[in-house]
Amino acid sequence: MEHLAFTYQCAPARVLFGRGSLSRLEEELLALNVRRALVLCTPEQRETAESVAARLGARAAGVFDRAAMHVPIETAREAVAHARSVGADGMVAVGGGSTIGLGKAIALEHALPIVAIPTTYAGSEMTSIYGITEDGIKKTGRDARVLPRTVLYDPDLIRTLPLRVCVTSGFNAMAHAAEALYAHDRNPVVSLMAEEGLRAMAAALQGLQEAPQSDAAREQGLYGAWLCGTVLGAVSMGLHHKLCHTLGGSYNLPHAETHTVMLPHTLAYNAASAPEAMSRAARALGAAENRVPQAIHELMRATGAPLALKELGLPAASLDRVADLAVQNPYPNPRPLARAALRAMLQRAYEGAPPLP
Repeated sequence: MEHLAFTYQCAPARVLFGRGSLSRLEEELLALNVRRALVLCTPEQRETAESVAARLGARAAGVFDRAAMHVPIETAREAVAHARSVGADGMVAVGGGSTIGLGKAIALEHALPIVAIPTTYAGSEMTSIYGITEDGIKKTGRDARVLPRTVLYDPDLIRTLPLRVCVTSGFNAMAHAAEALYAHDRNPVVSLMAEEGLRAMAAALQGLQEAPQSDAAREQGLYGAWLCGTVLGAVSMGLHHKLCHTLGGSYNLPHAETHTVMLPHTLAYNAASAPEAMSRAARALGAAENRVPQAIHELMRATGAPLALKELGLPAASLDRVADLAVQNPYPNPRPLARAALRAMLQRAYEGAPPLP
């Protein structure tokens, strides 16, 4: 056995997983000494957020329903001002990455504790990573203040999630685990969680393909999302996340769909330089070690996921700029970043072609 050397730091989040977990929201807020919680959501989830606020009664400081993709800085500033104006001393973020991201933007300014109630498989709730978009550039960072203090995973809240959102947010979660497997600062614990997260999410997506309303498959997907989000928060991400942040922040492409389309292509780019990661991913997916990107692409086809960046509204003329931005600032990645190879990869992703090394 080779000598081991690694660093592992566990994020201090509290997780309650299981049906009916939402019923414990008030006691979790009490434990955090939150007396006026601002409930955050997107406009589409206003009804769910209102029911959460009603559950809290006088402990709710109202509902702010302006969360949006990629956290535009204007929305973040409005939310910060609103939280201050209503005297909020904590937040309840009900939704996916957009809503939890907005809570993080407020926490970055006011250090208010967040209780996250995920209703997709995004995974942002398990990380101290935040992102804010200004002038078409999405800037990300890590800060302990933005990590949700408590996460309530209630599978009952996933029952009505549209199948397409299940699929795309599921592939988004798989991207976190896939990059964690080849992260330069990975460790044995994170690799175990990433492999299990991939296995659980792939099984959930296959189950939803066969039975779109399956409670068991949706619950397994939420379990996979927890694991995939946890590893996203524990180690560094590489090419895949860099490209997706560029595409999303600069061209306002939908977050989960962009991660979905790019995943098999970024894996193919890195595969030969990350054999151990591909071995673990193959085991999780039940695929041959040399066919991990293709197995992901085939699962995307089977589940009706989007396959092409052009489907998401990306202008063809933007591909050169995206490739330029991808190599501007160096960051750890298994394979060195070569502009010509990245540009060719982006062209395949734009067209929805199968992934190639």
